[in-house]
Amino acid sequence: MFRNTARCLDALFVIAGALIAHWMRFSTAHELADDERLLIAFNCVLVLLLFPGFGVYETWRGKSLSAMLGRVTMAWLIVVATGLVLVFTMHRMDAVSRLWFGYSTLISGVLIVSTKLVAHLGLRTARRRGLNFRTVAIVGAPGFSRMLLAHLERAPQAGFKPVCLFDTNAELLGTQEMRVHRLPVLTDIDAFAAKVREEHINEVWLALPLSEEHTIYRFKRAFQHDFVNLRFIPDVRSLSLFNHALTDVLGLATINLNATPISPVQMWPKLIFDRLFALVALVTLSPLFVVLAVAIKLGSPGPVFFSQERKGIDGQPFRIYKFRSMTVHREARGQLTPTARVDTRVTKVGAFIRRTSLDELPQFFNVLLGQMSVVGPRPHAIEHDNLYKDLVYGYMYRYRIKPGITGWAQVNGYRGTTTKVEKMETRVKFDLFYIYNWSFWFDMRIVLITIFKGFVGHNAY
Repeated sequence: MFRNTARCLDALFVIAGALIAHWMRFSTAHELADDERLLIAFNCVLVLLLFPGFGVYETWRGKSLSAMLGRVTMAWLIVVATGLVLVFTMHRMDAVSRLWFGYSTLISGVLIVSTKLVAHLGLRTARRRGLNFRTVAIVGAPGFSRMLLAHLERAPQAGFKPVCLFDTNAELLGTQEMRVHRLPVLTDIDAFAAKVREEHINEVWLALPLSEEHTIYRFKRAFQHDFVNLRFIPDVRSLSLFNHALTDVLGLATINLNATPISPVQMWPKLIFDRLFALVALVTLSPLFVVLAVAIKLGSPGPVFFSQERKGIDGQPFRIYKFRSMTVHREARGQLTPTARVDTRVTKVGAFIRRTSLDELPQFFNVLLGQMSVVGPRPHAIEHDNLYKDLVYGYMYRYRIKPGITGWAQVNGYRGTTTKVEKMETRVKFDLFYIYNWSFWFDMRIVLITIFKGFVGHNAY
């Protein structure tokens, strides 16, 4: 909600800056020229598309104010430069007043940056007063835990509120300290995990030395199905031994173990490509949509589209859209019958669109809405998630990025119904390989393979 409001405000500031600049340059007697309106429209669209990719709307809790302002300024200058290139390629630049352009760039930029500054300072003030905080559970020996607690007390503006501790020394030394800094201290990992889940604690910080590798994996496994931010705060001298993303929290180097693996800045080409590709696909394929809709309606009674709840990025639920390929029927609550090769529920039209994957085309609407990506791990039914999350290691980590219409597993032949744990394990391995080795060009490779190899597969029925 807050991010959508911020996006709308930034687009309005682009318009407001342009109007103020026009008044300063020409007075109110002159209307905006068509070329000026075109540039304003370009900049508004580019702000909505590019700003999220530069991490403008991500949380800056506990991070540098100057870094945030620098990021916003850089994003705005790139938006302006891109808008200029677009107008120049349309041979409309000669009609744009350079003075008006300079005024509007400066005024809109000041409005956008100053609003972010005011919001950041306002949030810091609110956090100092105990509002807008994220709860934290700390795992570690009492000595290092006390150091972290003192660090948190000195930086209330970051908005992290410690709520409990886990003493890793208690089991070894046979000691048990029930309170540290008036916080409860737990010594049983199951009780600790239950408390984190029951109280919806936002983050778990593993304040452990590198020698406690087995303890790190123990907690990582304990929270492998949860969408809590699990962070490792190690000895800084040993950071190079890890192959996980590093972030700065409260000036402390932290390693993300279960957090989103790819930064928003890295993702912006993917975000832009997704929206543009989905828009082009929906416009281009609209005649095919009409033909398939008519065929489905004539083939069997019921709606054209089928929707089902799936998990998106970080487990956020959304409704996925498909063309209906089965007769209308009801499943028992919590039960999902896999599609068989010979299945009486599948209609004649449905068999064709399932075999050719045409039933998946409405998911471009999900991509356009930002719920899915063109390329990513396929989202499975909730019932399958509940089944495989305990049987296949790393299964839920697939949801740390947006699910996709096609993916690395699919172009390698792992698509369609999966009824064996071994097949799901192999599919998950492909998905995890994609996540760990992601790049924009890897996405383009998968898209090209999907286009040239086609959507037909022997496992699709």
